Amino acid sequence: MDNDNVQKRLVSHLKELVRERDPYIATQGYYYVQQYIRGQLSQWGHVNTMCFQDKGRNHYNFCLNLPGRQTLAPIVIGAHYDAVPGCPGADDNATGVAVLLELARHFFEHSPRRPIQFVAFDLEEYGLIGSRAYVEALNGQPIFFMLSLEMLGYCVHQVSAEASQNYPLEALRYIYPKTGNFIALIGNWQTMPTMWRLNRALGAADVACAWLPMVNQGLPLPAARRSDHSPFWDAGYNAIMVTDTADLRNPNYHTPTDTFETLDLEFLTNICVGLGQGIADF
Repeated sequence: MDNDNVQKRLVSHLKELVRERDPYIATQGYYYVQQYIRGQLSQWGHVNTMCFQDKGRNHYNFCLNLPGRQTLAPIVIGAHYDAVPGCPGADDNATGVAVLLELARHFFEHSPRRPIQFVAFDLEEYGLIGSRAYVEALNGQPIFFMLSLEMLGYCVHQVSAEASQNYPLEALRYIYPKTGNFIALIGNWQTMPTMWRLNRALGAADVACAWLPMVNQGLPLPAARRSDHSPFWDAGYNAIMVTDTADLRNPNYHTPTDTFETLDLEFLTNICVGLGQGIADF
C-alpha cells in the first residue's frame, strides 16, 4: 500500500464522513453518511443492507463480503458510523469508517487469503445495537476473528513530564506508555497470537503498538468493552478492538471539537497500511 495515495483516499473519505450524524437529531448528516458508505462499498461488490429495528424505527448495517483465495473461516472488520449529538465525530468514528473503506478497496484489488466481511455498524453509540444484531444474525457461524476499528486518528507526539495517556486502572500506568503516541489492540486472551502478528505488522508500518489480552469477555475491565467487538466476545468469538483509547487520550471525545483538524493523518495512514499488511498474512 502506497502511503501517499492511501492518505489522499482517507482524507477524501473523512471530508464526507465528518459531520453531525446522530440518527435521531442530526438526521440529514446521518442519512448522507449512510448513502456515502453504501455507495463506496458497492464499488467492490454487492452490499447487503442488514435491517434491524430499535425504538420502532428501521436501522441499517452495511455489509460487503469479499471472497478469499481459500475457503476458510472469514475475518470480520467493522466500524460504527453513527455519532453522538452535537459532535462531528472525526475521530469517533469517521477515522474507523475511513480505514474500513480503504481496506475494502485494497482487498478488492488484492485478493486476501481468507474471505473478509466488511461491516459498517449503526447505533454503536446507543448500546452496540447494530453489532449485536449482526452477531445474532451470524447464528453461530464460524469466523476467524473480528476486528473493531474504533477511533484511530488522535496521537500525541510530545513527550513531557505530564502524561498524555490515561488508563482505567492505576496499575496499567506502570506497564504501558505515558505518552499517547501508540495504537492499542485489546482482545480476548485467545487472540494473543493474532495481536502479536498485528503488532509486528503495525510496527513495520512505523506505528507504536500496545496490546492488552482480556479474560472473561472483558467484564473485569468495563472500559475494554466500549465498542462493537464486545457482542462478539459475549457470543464466544475471537475479537480485537483497534483504538487510540478514546477519552483516555483524546480531549475532544464526544464534544463539538472532535473535528478533522484534530486528526493526525500520518498516524492514521500508517495504521491503515499496517493493518492491511497484517490482515493479508492471515
